[in-house]
Amino acid sequence: MTVFLDSSSKQAAHLAVEELRKWGQSRQGLGVALIYGPVSAEDRLYHSKCPVEQRSVTALGEALEEIGARWNVLDPTQPDFIRELVSYDVALSNLHGPYGEDGRLQGLLDYLRVPYCGSGVAASTVAADKVLCKRIMLTLGVPTPGWRVWSGGPVNWGSRAVMVKPPLGGSSVGMSLVRDAADLPRALTEAAGEGGDEVLVEDYVVGTPVTVGMLELPGGSVIVFPPLTTEATDAEFYDADTKLDVDSKGTVAVRAAELEPVALNRIARDTRTLWDGLGLRGSARIDFIVTENGDAYALEVNSTPGMSRDSNFAVGAAMVGLTHTDVVLAMLHEALVRPPYDVPLPTPVFTSTTATREAAVSP
Repeated sequence: MTVFLDSSSKQAAHLAVEELRKWGQSRQGLGVALIYGPVSAEDRLYHSKCPVEQRSVTALGEALEEIGARWNVLDPTQPDFIRELVSYDVALSNLHGPYGEDGRLQGLLDYLRVPYCGSGVAASTVAADKVLCKRIMLTLGVPTPGWRVWSGGPVNWGSRAVMVKPPLGGSSVGMSLVRDAADLPRALTEAAGEGGDEVLVEDYVVGTPVTVGMLELPGGSVIVFPPLTTEATDAEFYDADTKLDVDSKGTVAVRAAELEPVALNRIARDTRTLWDGLGLRGSARIDFIVTENGDAYALEVNSTPGMSRDSNFAVGAAMVGLTHTDVVLAMLHEALVRPPYDVPLPTPVFTSTTATREAAVSP
């Protein structure tokens, strides 16, 4: 059973961090494939709009330099991606959304037998699919706002406001807060995209948005960061443009959540339940909404948290004494001590004549 640490477990956390830093000193020259590229709609948006200095990949590269790793950014949209990937000791993915954190990349890495940071195929798949994740939440007894799935056809409008979300992807891309029934068809169409995908329609719960980061440390213990709240001063909710901070206005405030003990206890219980229940590994961030009366509802699970210097995850880590580089070390450590996925598969052979098939994607 997982041993969970929090801000009150200072001695155990300190010992784990000291062990982590000693381990890092012996890993000079470690070959790290930092996977990043405009694969999903979410990553294409970041790639085109987010300032370079604010990107997670920039901060991760700086941490790898500090560690003394031999690293390079590998772009999955390039034809030599797999050929280069197998030459590294470990993979650290900064991809989000479909093909990055939904189990498909993880399955490829398992097949290639390249160790990788973060959760495996099953946990990644469940966490990435908001509808599937909600079903698992209900099975685990974790409260989540009421919801239904729209897959086309007549729109059944209730009397309350709703959040309309694409089931896959993050950073609030394609998400809308709908208060008026007349706005619902447009929101559904936008969320469904060109492929006409199913859409999650979730009851809008008024409350404080709270996020909790979790990081696996040496020995298998998991440190749970203090709950944080994010306030978007110029937006009705924490939408895509606000997360990207395209105009560098700094209109987002991240701080420790001021919650009553009953709400803190519910969040602590549910974060632990979801970590074990989904089989998460390495790192994760779980988002909640907390009402005025202390009810906490889980919204989604992020198996590949954003890792920019000012990200919620990095801020939470700093509150328990972990530097950004410590977090990256912990991710690499977990990947390399995990028992390998080793089955009798042939070693892939790559040739210069291998045919490639390109997909047409919209920017």
